[in-house]
Amino acid sequence: MHKTVVIDIVGLSKSVIGANTPFLKKYIAEKHLTTVAPLLPAVTTAAQSAYLTGKYPSENGIVGNGWYDHAECEVKFWKQSNKLVQGDKIWDKAKQQDPNFTCANMFWWYNMYSTVDYSVTPRPNYLADGRKLPDCYSQPAELRDHLQTKLGQFPLFQFWGPGANIKSTRWIADAAMETEKLHNPTLSLIYLPHLDYCLQKFGPDETKIGAELQEIDQVVADLVAFYEGRGARVILLSEYGISPVNSPIHLNRLFRENGLIQIREERGLELLDAGASKAFVVADHQIAHVYINDKSVTEKVKILLKTVPGIELILDKNEQEAHHINHERSGDLVLMADENSWFTYYFWLDDAKAPDYARVVDIHKKPGYDPVEMFMTSKLRAGYKLLRKKAGFRYVMDVIPLDANLIKGSHGRINTKEEFKPILVTANKIDKALTPVDVYQVIWDSLTL
Repeated sequence: MHKTVVIDIVGLSKSVIGANTPFLKKYIAEKHLTTVAPLLPAVTTAAQSAYLTGKYPSENGIVGNGWYDHAECEVKFWKQSNKLVQGDKIWDKAKQQDPNFTCANMFWWYNMYSTVDYSVTPRPNYLADGRKLPDCYSQPAELRDHLQTKLGQFPLFQFWGPGANIKSTRWIADAAMETEKLHNPTLSLIYLPHLDYCLQKFGPDETKIGAELQEIDQVVADLVAFYEGRGARVILLSEYGISPVNSPIHLNRLFRENGLIQIREERGLELLDAGASKAFVVADHQIAHVYINDKSVTEKVKILLKTVPGIELILDKNEQEAHHINHERSGDLVLMADENSWFTYYFWLDDAKAPDYARVVDIHKKPGYDPVEMFMTSKLRAGYKLLRKKAGFRYVMDVIPLDANLIKGSHGRINTKEEFKPILVTANKIDKALTPVDVYQVIWDSLTL
């Protein structure tokens, strides 16, 4: 099989390729760019799973970055076991055809306990005293130790949150190149998240994100030069483009006002009790899953949703089939926002009663995706919290604002404009429009033809 590297440049679309990305602009001009029809939902884990299985969410089960677990009555986001992805992956097929084939997965999602040969993924160290330390997980386990000895500790707090910056993307790129030198895998999958941060914070406004575009351009240039120098075929792609938004939609608040959501109060703060709620919403960027525990309120929920500005699609289980998202994990209703809107997970009506996790970076406790975690209420407050940490005191980094209007870019929907669609760049010209599951075949062809 032919040595191949697939570099996933998150958020890259035609809208941001230009003067601030000189390498990408020149490289694409010499290769072939094809846009990919966005997946429903066009979010990280769903898109990556479609690319690697050649199957839609209706078959592989990845209906979003998170969903409601009916058995445990909990909303679960950003889980990591690859066993959640149903069906064979591209490396499984390759191993069947070539016993010498090996694969390195560098930070693509659902990266734990998979059948790849080499993998590295974020994995904080949670201590008994409540602290969260930066760390990563690898297979084989000693790869993690080698990489962190050589490159320094994985910069977890620069991978997500208000401190997110190019350091985490650079570390991943360096780790991929080091793994290549050590093990020479046939297929390398590399995840570069850097543009996700600035594009969601500011939208595709090059006057505000020019520096970030230049930073990712340099990382990609270094990776391409390195892998081409080792005879690899290079594929550049993205999972989605990020388009401007200006209208957050707070559906759980609406459901609460209409008696559909059950709230528990603890220590004067409110928590969503999903299992006891008649209906609730799991928000995931511009997509939302509505789970209805009490089927008698189904029509009430549908009528209510039709009154909400900013919702473009309301899909019941039958209608979900046409969009390949019908699965036991998908909501009883799947919603898609219009191009200017996105969905929040917020369920409280008074900020003073917001749960303690609302003001911190906590991707696992929140019953939905929260892009506002990239903002900070006050650098002075954060500095004070860090001083308490260094002094050995218990502390909570409650520095995340509760203002959804801060977000200026989002993704997840289909029907996006051409300039915001995900892209795929290859050496060979592709003469047809691509669906998300077609990306699997593009990677396979690079390996085998």
